[in-house]
Amino acid sequence: MADGAVTETASVLVAADKFKGSLTAAQVAGRVTAGLRRVVPGVRVETLPVADGGDGTVAAAVAAGFERREARVTGPLGEAVTAAYALRGTTAVVEMAEASGLQHLPAGVFAPLTATTYGSGELLAAVLDAGARTIVFGVGGSATTDGGAGMLAALGARFLDADGKPVGPGGGGLADLAEADLSGLDPRLADVDLILASDVDNPLTGPKGAPEVYGRQKGATEEDIAVLDAALAHYASVLGPEHAGLPGAGAAGGIGYGALVALGARFRPGIEVMLDVLGFAPALARASLVITGEGSLDEQTLHGKAPAGVAAAARAAGVEVVAVCGRLALTPEALNGAGISRAYALADLEPDPAVSMAQAGPLLERAAETIARDFLR
Repeated sequence: MADGAVTETASVLVAADKFKGSLTAAQVAGRVTAGLRRVVPGVRVETLPVADGGDGTVAAAVAAGFERREARVTGPLGEAVTAAYALRGTTAVVEMAEASGLQHLPAGVFAPLTATTYGSGELLAAVLDAGARTIVFGVGGSATTDGGAGMLAALGARFLDADGKPVGPGGGGLADLAEADLSGLDPRLADVDLILASDVDNPLTGPKGAPEVYGRQKGATEEDIAVLDAALAHYASVLGPEHAGLPGAGAAGGIGYGALVALGARFRPGIEVMLDVLGFAPALARASLVITGEGSLDEQTLHGKAPAGVAAAARAAGVEVVAVCGRLALTPEALNGAGISRAYALADLEPDPAVSMAQAGPLLERAAETIARDFLR
């Protein structure tokens, strides 16, 4: 029995993120539950799939009881795509990647200078139409670097060049911006609490800004990055430079800046917002052990990712936390510093990464069996 192990009457809370490319957060919870109960059949298990504002956020909300809805919107390349959001009462969870994410790009196709967030604005409009008054706007996984200009245009803003014509789509077109007219923005936005939920706190431009840090993963060359950084700096000089350095302004290609400067959004770490929305606190109060995790536990995990947020909240409540993951790249000291007693990696059971990803479900059940033997007996 491990140090700090709990008894057979334990109540286990499984609050893990997805294993990207292998299992959704809900599937992770199901596999962990199955493994625990194979060793301790009567153990009480509560599952609460979590997300940090990036891809999988809508799915986590749906797993927690929100209604899944869909809207047809404009994708990052201008084509029509179907985007999902989650709604419960007057609270909506929106994932900008559903409209403007990398998943909508054909394999090997990028448009770093012209990809648009227009569909994200259309998705927000659909949520307003559905009656939402509190909107959790999860940003991450974007294909775009347009500072949210496309999103704002879809909501009624106008971005004009020196001839009074609309500038081109994407961040590249903002170099021609002469006038920004926000007077036509949807008036319903004034009565909405819009929460910008992100796991990154980058500013809009500069060495830690959106183009420099995230542009390459969206297909940007070094020349493109320079163009985008200058264009976004010019855009911010027109709209309001005081917002460009705020935490989260650089999230998702600068859509955070657009939301902060024009939509009255307030920034909060994505995992904190989602734990509130999903009802984590009451579930934690019922738990004597928490199991969290994600596909890769690494240095990024410690900077606002879901497992770190879960562990911090559990530690504050005095509840022990262990983690599951596909790959572990943190020392025991780093894990303990984050509030995680021990981590169980699928790579320890199957060292071949391709096989581990393909067999993630059964391997995760085996890892959960080990957790049950270590902590529940």
